Amino acid sequence: QVAAASGHTVVLVDQSEEILKKSTKGIEESLKRVTKKKFADKPEAGVQFIEKTLKNLTTSTDAASVVHSTDLVIEAIVENLDVKNELFKRLDKFAPEHTIFASNTSSLPITQMANATTRQDRFGGLHFFNPVPMMKLVEVIKTPMTSQKTFESLVDFSKAVGKSPVSCKDTPGFIVNRLLVPYMMEAVRLFERGDASKEDIDVAMKLGAGYPMGPFELLDYVGLDTSKYIIDGWHSLEPNNPLFAPSPLLNKLVEEKKLGKKTGEGFYKYK
Repeated sequence: QVAAASGHTVVLVDQSEEILKKSTKGIEESLKRVTKKKFADKPEAGVQFIEKTLKNLTTSTDAASVVHSTDLVIEAIVENLDVKNELFKRLDKFAPEHTIFASNTSSLPITQMANATTRQDRFGGLHFFNPVPMMKLVEVIKTPMTSQKTFESLVDFSKAVGKSPVSCKDTPGFIVNRLLVPYMMEAVRLFERGDASKEDIDVAMKLGAGYPMGPFELLDYVGLDTSKYIIDGWHSLEPNNPLFAPSPLLNKLVEEKKLGKKTGEGFYKYK
């Protein structure tokens, strides 16, 4: 959406026509919300903006057949290294030499994905934040093999889609999640020890640190399964790092399929 709205030609690829129809509809709805604010006093300009944006967007279920005419591939599939590597390996065969590959992963090593291809120097991370149309940040990740030219192109692209890029080396969680996930886990441990209630911890961080959500609200919003997946991955990389220690309570809730907002219950209940 943000790439198409900023004048880029975009091909959105997914596994079925059904998913793509749903995605396109979601983008249309999102654009309508954007135009309500952006073109509040010029509804005609808003309609034109939506039409123009949607013209820049086509869909496909076959990544290999569309990759030959692209300058940049941004992968945002399931957070599974093997599945990602398989995709990149396949696309590497069909993409032109100049094409840059980027992953939107929030927690997996970019270097390992780059190594699945023959274009390690044209590979980096572009980590967008949810919801992307609203959030201004993009983390641009440079591996030891990423060329300066590739890095600069990824920074320029981030700016061209109206975002504020920050740069980080390929380290677990990059900047935001490297600080945010251990913070959320520490909140769970504080609660597990019985030092404070989850409600009081949330209120304390909202009023004391000025955060828009408390750590338990945020965990429920992100998804307890996602948070567990990230911490388990980091724990296996650095088993002796206390910040990456798993939490018995988090594991229990995930086992009970209480995954947060999306399932109606996590640390809190939702109607």
